[in-house]
Amino acid sequence: GLSQYSSDPRTEWDLSTYSTREQVLEAVRSLRYKGGNTFTGLALTHVLEQNLKPEAGARLEAEKLVILLTDGKSQDDANLAAQTLKNLGIEIFAIGVKNADEAELKQVASEPLELTVYNVLDFPLLSSLVGKLTRVLCTRIQEKSNMEKAGSAVKDIPVNMGPQLSPTDLKISAVTSKSMHLTWSPPLRAPKKYRIVYYPSKGGAPKEVVLDGAVSSLQLSNLTSHTEYLVSVFPVYDTAVGDGLRGVTSTLPLSSPRSLRVSELSHNSIRLSWKAAQGATQYLVLCSAVPSGAED
Repeated sequence: GLSQYSSDPRTEWDLSTYSTREQVLEAVRSLRYKGGNTFTGLALTHVLEQNLKPEAGARLEAEKLVILLTDGKSQDDANLAAQTLKNLGIEIFAIGVKNADEAELKQVASEPLELTVYNVLDFPLLSSLVGKLTRVLCTRIQEKSNMEKAGSAVKDIPVNMGPQLSPTDLKISAVTSKSMHLTWSPPLRAPKKYRIVYYPSKGGAPKEVVLDGAVSSLQLSNLTSHTEYLVSVFPVYDTAVGDGLRGVTSTLPLSSPRSLRVSELSHNSIRLSWKAAQGATQYLVLCSAVPSGAED
């Protein structure tokens, strides 16, 4: 579904209007730009009251995601309207262009802000966001799908679980090139178990760990070095799944050899020496003639 706004929000098409990718793309090509003011709070309220209703195509069991695209600072209270959506379990991604207020984007967007807030200098640069944003959105939806397949009664859960069923304060620490440590504060009502899902932000199969509900920390190991990971922690009850905690962090790069020195040159040999790289078990040494032409 898509709505445009200035001082008066306008629904361009509902969630149920089109059923194929080609139809949506044709609708985008035919879209006429709506200029005017920037009443973002009013627009978010419009989305909640008009676009996320069953009669507009919203399905009760489906994840609710809103992407806000704006090129200016709101002229009304966007934060209050955004908080209403978030309290109902609706996730907001905020994308700013040109003169957008980054502080406002961060207020409006859902946590973690590293995954939900984006800012570019001009409209043509939006294309640079498509890949990562698509992966983040699709993986978010896939997480819920995985929970449903596992037998959790997702479709019977109220949209907003409240603090009694949801953990808080996810902390990621002791990050190395291959591991990281997770801790969180348990919800008021202890879950039966936790499901921790983690995966590289640039694509890759999600991995999952299941913990007893009495445990609130986990060491993730065997990770790939110098890679950004998305982490989600879900509390699982007998008949419900609480809201997930999400975080993002990057593993450290592997240590490198340093201080390369060349000595003992002859007509057909040279000696190389360097300071060791911590943890390295082997070195691969490549040399080639300059200009290129000789074999490596």
